Order: sequence, then C-alpha cells, then structure tokens
Amino acid sequence: MQRVIGAVLVLGITAGASCQRAATVTPEVVAVRAAAVPEDPGDRAWQSVPEHVARLLVQDVVEPRLLQPSTPEVRVRAITDGSLIAFRLEWADAELNDRPGPGRFADGCAVQLPQKSAAPAPDPQMGQAGHGVQIAFWRADWQASVDGRGDSITDLYPNASIDHYPFDAPSLERGSETQTKMARRFAPADALGNRRGGLRSSAVEDLIAEGPGTLGPAPASVSRGRGVRTPTGWLVVIVRPVPDGLSPTSRTQVAFAVWEGSAEEAGSRKMRSGWAGLAMRGPS
Repeated sequence: MQRVIGAVLVLGITAGASCQRAATVTPEVVAVRAAAVPEDPGDRAWQSVPEHVARLLVQDVVEPRLLQPSTPEVRVRAITDGSLIAFRLEWADAELNDRPGPGRFADGCAVQLPQKSAAPAPDPQMGQAGHGVQIAFWRADWQASVDGRGDSITDLYPNASIDHYPFDAPSLERGSETQTKMARRFAPADALGNRRGGLRSSAVEDLIAEGPGTLGPAPASVSRGRGVRTPTGWLVVIVRPVPDGLSPTSRTQVAFAVWEGSAEEAGSRKMRSGWAGLAMRGPS
C-alpha cells in the first residue's frame, strides 16, 4: 500500500511540474500584450505566455572562436505593454559563475535586435556596416553586485587574509578628502571611470555594433533586467523599449546569446542563435 501511495505522489508531483511548465511552443517569439511588463522572472504572468525555443550554435565565424558546444538552447517568452517589451530567457547551466577575477568567467546572456527594421536584415552575427544591431547584455557578476554583494577583497574572496591597505591607515580620517583620494589611487578602474569595474547599479548594459569587432556602448542606457538562479540554471528578464518595426500589424527579428562561465566563455566565445521572428499579439 505504501508503494502505491508513493507512486501516486511521485506522479502527482511530476504532473504538477509539467502543468506549471507547459506552454504553447511557437516557431517565433510572440510578445503578448498586457497592461504592464513583469520584471520579476518568477511573476505568474509568464505562465500563460507562449514559449519559443531558440537553438544555439557555436560562434565559429570570427576569432576568438568557440569550437566546443555548451548551452544547446534558450527558452524565450515575451510580454509588451506597447511601449516596453520584456524578454524572459531560461537556460540550463549546472554551475554558478558570478564572481569576477583572474581566470574567472561570468555567466551571461544577451538579446539582439536590428537598429532599424528594414530589409535586408542585418547579419545575425552582430550586424554589418550600415546595418547595425542593438544588444542588451546581462551578466551574473553584475547581478550579484546589484543584489548587494560588495566589491572588496573580502567580499569576493571570503577566505582572504589582508595585512594592510594604505587608505585604511588609522592616521587617515574615514571619508576625508585625503582618504578618498588614496582609496581611488588603489582602485584604478574606478579612478579612470571604467563603468565595468566596481559596484553596479544595473545588471544590464546597452551596446551597439555594425559587425564583429565593432561592439561599443549605446548612446543611452535604456534596458534593465534581473536574473535569478534556478535549480537547473538561470531565469533572466530583460526589459527595454519596443524595437523599431514591432507593432500589432508588423514584426521584426530578434536573436539571443548565452555565455557559460564554467566553459570559459567570454566576448565572442559564446553560444548564439540566428534571427527569429518577433511578433506582437493581443491577450488570448
């Protein structure tokens, strides 16, 4: 009798998980109209949204290439309020990689869109001259910083033993101009205004490109996002303005990329998709 009950419980849990996970799978990304876009990856609004499975390919077009496949796919859902669009990306990744440092590589993902919706479409490998792309890029180490992890040696390396920092000398008044200048001298990235170093206010940055090797910061930061760790990988929501060409009566394209830190992926070493159609529709 106990075996029967146990079997029923297992079947019930499995069925429940399947029901929660079940979604209409679509050949393109369908952004469903809603009153507001959810920024929480776990928001219930995502449950009723169709899902697109984007198959990922190794980036073997330009150097440095990725020749060993890692992440096979990313599952994408989208919601729009007509002004903003939120993409939720989900993928499997067995190992958490969210700490910066020498020899370390962070997990990450990106959403890519054409700068202008016009034929022909830009090259899916970051566009080409005269046909640029917009990229919203999320990284796990930036998310950890936004979530409250500090940027000191002891924050990043809890077992580190520190003898002395000149800017922490007892003779320097904490917060004084002299102490602040001394601290900046020992934080060169911060002193030079390197926005990729130090504490972060956002886990997402906006980039533009017109082909491999041309990647640079966008004129303005318009995207935001949040990522959470799941038992099997990552759930990340990226919110940005509705791209050019997307409306209830017209569509555009979208592509995705994933970086697996444990596979030493960074920069152009990534798994990426080709273009997928991006459409908008009213609530079902």
